[in-house]
Amino acid sequence: MKTALLIMAAGIGSRFGGGIKQLEPVGAHDEIIMDYSIHDAIAAGFNKIIFVIRRDIEKDFYDRIGKRVEALCKGLGVEVAYAFQDMQDIPEGFEVPEGRSKPWGTGQAVLAAKKALTEPFAVINADDYYGKEAFVKIHDYLCSPQQAYCMAGFILKNTLSENGGVTRGICKVQNGMLTDVVETSDIVKTADGAAVNGAAVDADSFVSMNMWGFPAEEGQAPAYVKLLEEGFVDFFKNTVPANPMKAEYLLPIHIGNLLREGRVQVAVLKTGDKWFGVTYKEDKALVVESFKKLIADGVYPENLYSDLK
Repeated sequence: MKTALLIMAAGIGSRFGGGIKQLEPVGAHDEIIMDYSIHDAIAAGFNKIIFVIRRDIEKDFYDRIGKRVEALCKGLGVEVAYAFQDMQDIPEGFEVPEGRSKPWGTGQAVLAAKKALTEPFAVINADDYYGKEAFVKIHDYLCSPQQAYCMAGFILKNTLSENGGVTRGICKVQNGMLTDVVETSDIVKTADGAAVNGAAVDADSFVSMNMWGFPAEEGQAPAYVKLLEEGFVDFFKNTVPANPMKAEYLLPIHIGNLLREGRVQVAVLKTGDKWFGVTYKEDKALVVESFKKLIADGVYPENLYSDLK
C-alpha cells in the first residue's frame, strides 16, 4: 500500500540563532536529523517522501540532502516529491498583511503539498527525532481499515529541552482517543518535572510532537486536506485580523478545534521513545552525543542507510 511521509522543513528556526537548523549535521557521517526520520520511515514501510521547503533554501536543501535521498530512494523504490511553502499562498479573497514576513505555520505547510497527497500520509517536523516505534505504529495504523486520524503520543518528560522552553500540544486522552489538544508555549524542564510560567505541569501527560497520521483511500486525496482548506479560510477571517504579523495556522490548534466540534476522531498511539531535537543552539551537542549512543547501542548502523534493502 502506498503511504507518504510529509516532512515540514520550511522553518528557519529563529531560536536556533539563525541559519537553517534542519540542515545542521548531527550524525557520524554528517547526517542531519531528517536522515534518521527518513531511515525509520522507510524501514517502517513508508514508500513516498514529500519535502515541504521554501524556494529560497531549495538549492541548499537539494545539495545537503535532496540529491542524496533521491539516489537512495530510487534504489529502494521510494518516491520523492517536493512542495514549496509560500507566504503569498493564501485563500482567494484575502491579502497578505503589509509587513508580514513569515509563512503561516504547519497547517499551511501541509496545504502546500496537497497536489502530491494521493494516499494515506503522516506528517513530521524536520528538526525532531521521533524514534523508530512511532513510525512503525503510524504506518501500520494507516495500512489498516481506519477512518479516525492518529497521533504519536509522546510523554511530556521525554520531550523537554535542557536549554529553554519548548512548545508542545498538551493532550487529553480518554480510552485511547484524543479528546483535546492545547498548544502550550514555554514549557520548561524542572527538578520535579515540568512547568509553564512557574506552574507545574504533569510531566507524564501525552503531548503532540506534530507527528500525525491521516487515512485515505489509495489514489484519492485524504479527507483531512479539505478540512484543512476550510479551516484556512476561517483562520484568515477570524484570527489574522487580530494578529496580522504573527498569527500561525497550526495543526494542533486546527485538529483541536475539529475535535471540540465533534467532526473528527484521533487515535493516540503511545510511544515511549525519547524525543530530541535542535530547538536551541546549545541543544546540538546533546543531539550529537545522543546519536553516538544510539549507534553504539546498535539501534542504527554507523553507515545509516546500509541496513535498508
